[in-house]
Amino acid sequence: MSLLVVGLSHRSAPVSVLERAALATDAQVKLVQDTVAAEPAGEAAVLATCNRIELYADVDKFHAGVAELSTLLAQHSGVGLDELTPYLYVHYEDRAVHHLFSVACGLDSMVVGEGQILGQIKDSLALAQELHSAGRLMNDLFQQGLRVGKRAHSETGIDRAGQSVVTFGLEQLAAGTDVEAWAKGKKALVIGAGSMSSLAAATLARAGVAEIVVANRTYDRAERLAEILNDSDDTDVVARAVPMDSVPVELTRADVAVSCTGATGLVLTAEEVAAAVEGRTGEPVAEIEDDRPAQGAPKPAVTGLGADENCPLDLTAEQSGFSVMGEAAVAGMAAAELEQHAAWVDNGTVDIREAGRRTPEAEAELIDALAATAARVGRIPELRRPEPVAGFARPAPALFLLDLAMPRDIDAAAHRLAGVRLVDIESLAEASADAPMAADVDQVRRIVADEVAAFGAAQRAAHITPTVVALRTMAADVVAGEIARLDGRLPDLDERQRGEIRQAVHRVVDKLLHAPTVRVKQLAAEPGGAGYADALRTLFDLDPETVAAVSRAVDSTDKKDRPE
Repeated sequence: MSLLVVGLSHRSAPVSVLERAALATDAQVKLVQDTVAAEPAGEAAVLATCNRIELYADVDKFHAGVAELSTLLAQHSGVGLDELTPYLYVHYEDRAVHHLFSVACGLDSMVVGEGQILGQIKDSLALAQELHSAGRLMNDLFQQGLRVGKRAHSETGIDRAGQSVVTFGLEQLAAGTDVEAWAKGKKALVIGAGSMSSLAAATLARAGVAEIVVANRTYDRAERLAEILNDSDDTDVVARAVPMDSVPVELTRADVAVSCTGATGLVLTAEEVAAAVEGRTGEPVAEIEDDRPAQGAPKPAVTGLGADENCPLDLTAEQSGFSVMGEAAVAGMAAAELEQHAAWVDNGTVDIREAGRRTPEAEAELIDALAATAARVGRIPELRRPEPVAGFARPAPALFLLDLAMPRDIDAAAHRLAGVRLVDIESLAEASADAPMAADVDQVRRIVADEVAAFGAAQRAAHITPTVVALRTMAADVVAGEIARLDGRLPDLDERQRGEIRQAVHRVVDKLLHAPTVRVKQLAAEPGGAGYADALRTLFDLDPETVAAVSRAVDSTDKKDRPE
């Protein structure tokens, strides 16, 4: 059996795909159960976070394992296999170990060096143990991954390379302003009471907000988090809990809201956000693209619009300098509308020659491709941020929103509301791409490389242990048989003589086996040493079932001795 991981993350897939592929807890349980029930897999664990979904398995066949794990991911995520496949990555054996250890150290995180992933790996292992899908390999792998991650944080300055996703998100909300200066005196609303929401609440409290309101579907958990915040000696924040249905009212009082729940649908719609801003400002909230024209600035010219009744776009709506044939124009359209729009573009009704724009022919090809996608998935997701237009300025935010959930809690359309600044996982992915890397990252990489080599050696040595035990068991049985035969042939020997003979025979057997068994363990720990177990079984004609029985006994002992 060999370790295989198939997954997708913020490094391989756009946030829109990750969002659709996100797995609720029930789906994770079913995925693990179905994986161990599949023919190629003997053990399994799933690591699902806000920016990654990875399925680990111990498989006996590589190609069959990749096909089976990919299919299971597609089935349980609800994303079609054809659509999901381009975003999947596959790691096998040592590369799979290297990947998990890198993830545990925060090297593969959206914010390099963040430590929250260790808790998520621990939860993943706990789920696999609860479902009895973690055997020796999964237990050893994930427990060693946790140790490697802790070692990286204790022996290096990787913590300086990055922050928690919460801290990074607050920095993006502050937009260049010192976070503590930005947060001082603000009123905060935290939606959710899980680990990420608790971290957000604690971070906001340390940053200096004056008040934190915690809302959660289970009111007791919200109340408990509020009590912890109030009892903290590190901050002067005032915290209180409210039921989930109080969120719309509390949002009108809040300066900043952080949401991270396990909801499968939206927690805050754009309309609710707009109502909250209107409640704060007393004025209707305008909807903009990404920026609005500064006072007195001329509106960009859009030529050739006319009043073509065949165009499915609202041509009377204010245009913000975008080609009506481009991606910004068609975002959100359903398949039938896209087909109509593509035909309208082909007829050449619009004649726009803006600098840097695609030609009508290129635009028509794009529309056709988008239409094909829409035919598969129903509609094209709305683009969150169109290209900015020179001379447009966005008004200062009255409400700051941080959405750390996957799938998202807050409607992406809130990005278009005047007076709102929304930072979500997609925003963080874009911002973190340019984040500086600390010099300590290289040291962590060396730690990972050393730990991968040590893990591989230990696994290879452990692989031969049942064979060595079976060999020694066979030798002990031979000795016992010969001693019994000697007792029958020499009945006049006294007990002392018999004891001396037994000890002598055992010493001879032990000395003959000592050097070969020690050496074979050393050789098996080296790369390519897996074949030594087969050689021992062949040379000594060991019964494969005996070896397998020893292996099962070792696994049972490991589980019994393993800490909870």
